Amino acid sequence: MLFNSLLFLLFFIMVTCGYYLVPGKFRWIWLLIASCYFYMYFKPVYILIILFTIVVDYVAGLCIESATGSKRKLFLIISLVANIGVLAFYKYFDFLAQNINLLSALAKGPQIPLLNIILPIGLSFHTFQAMSYTIEVYRGNQKAERHFGIYALYVLFYPQMVAGPIERPQHILPQLHLTHKFVKSTFIAGLFLIMVGVFKKVVIADRLGLYVEPVFSDPHRHTSLDLLFAIYFFAIQIYCDFSGYSDIAVGAAMTLGINLMRNFHMPYLAKNISEFWSKWHISLSSWFRDYVYIPLGGSRISFAVTCVNIMIVFIISGLWHGANWKYLVWGGIHGLLLITYQAIKKLKINLPKAGWLGWLVTFNLVSLAWVFFRANTITDAIYILRTVFSGPSYGYGASGVMQVSELYYCGCIIALLLAGEWYLNRSAEFSDNKKITAAMALGVACYFLGVFNDSQFIYFQF
Repeated sequence: MLFNSLLFLLFFIMVTCGYYLVPGKFRWIWLLIASCYFYMYFKPVYILIILFTIVVDYVAGLCIESATGSKRKLFLIISLVANIGVLAFYKYFDFLAQNINLLSALAKGPQIPLLNIILPIGLSFHTFQAMSYTIEVYRGNQKAERHFGIYALYVLFYPQMVAGPIERPQHILPQLHLTHKFVKSTFIAGLFLIMVGVFKKVVIADRLGLYVEPVFSDPHRHTSLDLLFAIYFFAIQIYCDFSGYSDIAVGAAMTLGINLMRNFHMPYLAKNISEFWSKWHISLSSWFRDYVYIPLGGSRISFAVTCVNIMIVFIISGLWHGANWKYLVWGGIHGLLLITYQAIKKLKINLPKAGWLGWLVTFNLVSLAWVFFRANTITDAIYILRTVFSGPSYGYGASGVMQVSELYYCGCIIALLLAGEWYLNRSAEFSDNKKITAAMALGVACYFLGVFNDSQFIYFQF
């Protein structure tokens, strides 16, 4: 079920109320049942895939902790192969088959039949979270979880299992063992954060999506100005869509007394590309840093090898986002941007001191890179960028996507977002009454200004 649906509202009320009514020692059961139902609502049979990896990783964790020598690494490898194997099969089989078939066709060879597999919801997210468990047990940073039900809840916890944040076991598992008392201020803060997320989704992201979708679906029918608006609108749309989901997830967990990590920290105010990635999808960025970049050697070795490591991380990150060459290109672009930034730092090139200039360059580079992420094909992405930069076709209205007044409205809600980000960043200082008032105001705004077209979150199919 979608976070921006009436069904989820009813689900959330029932689960949250039931959580505090059920005796403490049975709450994990209540949450586990609710989480299983939440996931099975999309496609019930796919719960079996998650249960398979849960059993494998639970047993692997116990074996890793009790084993010695090379056996520890063997059990870790078994766990990682199982998780990556499931992810590779469901997410990349058809992609690999299509590319192999293209090469085979040149040699008039046999073709691999496509399976047309439907990707399980949130598979990339809960796979990475499951992998972090066995890796942390192997490193000695986390004791193997003895309670199978608690471990299953760690993987299946409904607020964040579909699109993150991707949590670490040492942060979440201890919280799942506790009996959380109802704390009024924490509960109100959670509700406030949920409303912030819903507002970002239905008022900003989905409103901008009404313009972005038709333009990117058929870019050849649109002018340079249409395409330029679509590029910047999508940059805001994907941020509000994804950070909105994270806000709802963190808020829903907070109402249960469970603390999830912050996944975004005003990334579009970053003054360089390195700062951007420290603020955007923080749980994934830190995952790649800790489990891929640093094990490869990070920046502790030569600059040339560091550059290779950066590219490896971003190519994998691009592939993680989707089984399509356009995501690899998007990841490669960010890898090159970060390498360029590191080279400038290493060469000690004096850049302009003005912070606004660094912000302007960073935001525009990130927005242009998003074109490869959003376009249907690499060819479309290249066409969009070429058209925008070739000019001077700047007459708006040929596409008839939106009235000019609606564009002004979109500009206003983007300005509102900037003000709201500042407000949200200081929300911990506000009283409960102020948060309640703000949450009610956001609810009214969602009702009158929101777009309710059952638009799923962008990252649901990752």
